[in-house]
Amino acid sequence: MGYAEKRGGYWRGRYKIEDGKYGTVADSTGVVVKFATKREAKQAADAEEVTVRRGEWRDPGLGHETFGAYASRWYAGQDLAASTMQNYKRHIEEHLLPDFEDKALAGILRTDVDAWEKKERAEYAASSVKTWRSTLHLIFEDAIDEGLLTSNPAARRRGRGKRAGRSRDRGPEKVVTDALGILLTAERAALLSGRDDEFVATVLKGYTGKRWGEIVGLETVFVRRNAIRVEWQLYELDTGELVRCPPKDDSYRDIDSTDWLSALVFNHIARTKPMPCPCHGRTYVFRGQGVARTGGHQGAKLGDVARRAEVSTGTVSNVLNHPDRVREETRIRVELAIAELGFVRGGATSAHAAHWRRNGFATWLFTPASSGWYPKKAPQEARPVPILGDPWPGIPARGRGAAARADACWLPIAKGLTPHGLRHTHRTMMEDLGTEKVLMDERMGHIDGSVSARYAHVTPGMRRRLMLGLTEQWEAALAARCALHPRSPVSALDRLLQGGG
Repeated sequence: MGYAEKRGGYWRGRYKIEDGKYGTVADSTGVVVKFATKREAKQAADAEEVTVRRGEWRDPGLGHETFGAYASRWYAGQDLAASTMQNYKRHIEEHLLPDFEDKALAGILRTDVDAWEKKERAEYAASSVKTWRSTLHLIFEDAIDEGLLTSNPAARRRGRGKRAGRSRDRGPEKVVTDALGILLTAERAALLSGRDDEFVATVLKGYTGKRWGEIVGLETVFVRRNAIRVEWQLYELDTGELVRCPPKDDSYRDIDSTDWLSALVFNHIARTKPMPCPCHGRTYVFRGQGVARTGGHQGAKLGDVARRAEVSTGTVSNVLNHPDRVREETRIRVELAIAELGFVRGGATSAHAAHWRRNGFATWLFTPASSGWYPKKAPQEARPVPILGDPWPGIPARGRGAAARADACWLPIAKGLTPHGLRHTHRTMMEDLGTEKVLMDERMGHIDGSVSARYAHVTPGMRRRLMLGLTEQWEAALAARCALHPRSPVSALDRLLQGGG
């Protein structure tokens, strides 16, 4: 049983924790309670001893561990996917520790968390702050499970606070496009990169709804006659390392592919003849850009000159190395294209990186293709993509003095569209075709946990109708593009416009 102990002008309660170890009655912050009478101290000590016997007792001093110390211990104990560990680390180090690191766990109040969130919302998107608060909530929940806390200061109480409705956490509306928008964006992306890879990848993403990591991590063995298998993805860590890991939420799936889309990918593989990458030893459908062609100062490539002069790359090479082998008329045309594009011999490398980088692809290829503008990137401000208008839709001018040499710029296709926006676009296209939800969820890799979903199943008829609808949308987009101009500087698209594969 517990007992009361006289301490000067007050009594304190003492209780047995285990053999040879006694505790002192304290409040929730670990401060010893000073009782006015012996009886009160004895009753409180007896109550604490009961909690010890029940296995419900916790040391009041444990709550004084700092948040920083506990967060480090918590993170070290996690065993999750590399991408999740990276996200948790970023949330903790960049957004939680600056405000809570030196505070005791038990000393962090709900008002402290609310003040932190208000400060973060003034600088960052509401959706991001919501994610960081969820991480904070998870850390506190685990501290409760360990007996370090009795309540979670990051928990939200329903019906409290400003009546802002759903707009409180509402982010900007996602930009989507249509079938023609996918085609035009894919063409421009290929013109910006100087090759067909970006055209095929953008079309594939728009017509399958694959995630970015699933596109980058698509291996040739998973391209089938009537389907694209999602078995792996390549996830890019902050260190730049690309980790081969299962798709998000283990969403392994076969995505039905139309005949024309399968032919586009198979023809691309046949032309590029991909080899195993040095980092994973596996053969991927798509390669990254040339190593020297990253950032905002991309130089014109040999292929750009060939397109401008309407000759083969071999002819351009002969003009540079063996001009005597080329007819004078052709040589003059090639030299003019070199001058107009600002081509510098050796300014771009023919070697290709093994894989795309998410930021490089979005910043220097996809965003300029969809918006017609290069984004702001210090020290340069946002600026239109300078192009030479002939042949249509224009060849991007690169190198020093590109803006002065350009005679046109691109109009926006879908300003604000992102690579992930093509995933939203694919879902929207399926909705427009009246596709059944169970089939849409299958293609997108989503799980519907509702009762009705347990009784819904994909049928061959559903698949046929969707493939027919997507084919009609593609053919309509090709027809609309052909009406704008019957040819394209992008060879893969040019063959399609001419009726080839």
